[in-house]
Amino acid sequence: MFIVALTGGIGSGKSEASNAFANLDVPIVDLDAISHQLTAENQPLTHKIIAAFGQKYASKEGVLHREKMRKLIFDNPSARSQLNAILHPAIHEEATRQIRTHSDAPYLILAIPLLDQDSPYISTINRILVLDCDENTQINRVKQRNNLSEDEIKRIIQAQTPRQVRLSMADDVITNDGNIEKLHLKIEDLHQKYIKTCIVSKTIS
Repeated sequence: MFIVALTGGIGSGKSEASNAFANLDVPIVDLDAISHQLTAENQPLTHKIIAAFGQKYASKEGVLHREKMRKLIFDNPSARSQLNAILHPAIHEEATRQIRTHSDAPYLILAIPLLDQDSPYISTINRILVLDCDENTQINRVKQRNNLSEDEIKRIIQAQTPRQVRLSMADDVITNDGNIEKLHLKIEDLHQKYIKTCIVSKTIS
């Protein structure tokens, strides 16, 4: 399976890019989506998180207070490490399962918000595609779609893989300035490139 990791900071346009690849019939394994599925109401992982952090981080119906959890992990590095220790193995297991279900596809997009050289996914990735934009653009986009302050957004950006680290790891970069039509055209070009790369790889192997 040829795997292209799609990454970028918050507000870089990963969701729009994933949708564009999906419209080209490319399978998408989205770690953010998996995380939300696994921590939905009354899921086993949700109960595990509530048991670890306390009932005040959930409703009586077993729904996580995501905003409270977000504030906790940004204010408390040890809490962040504790949450990651619960979440990441489960997300990795489910992502691996989903990847296997698409073994017949020419290639697959692994949408991953936090990617660095220590990531457990590095050994399975063939190429890294980075969605890039400047910090002001990130902040403005997130303000428009989420009820977050500029300070909260900046803290999220600082907690993510630094922009220069992402760019240094990239095999392909799309500068996403907000022009959706241009973004889709760039993705169509990359799609053809990836298809050709997969054909060559299969021929060589």
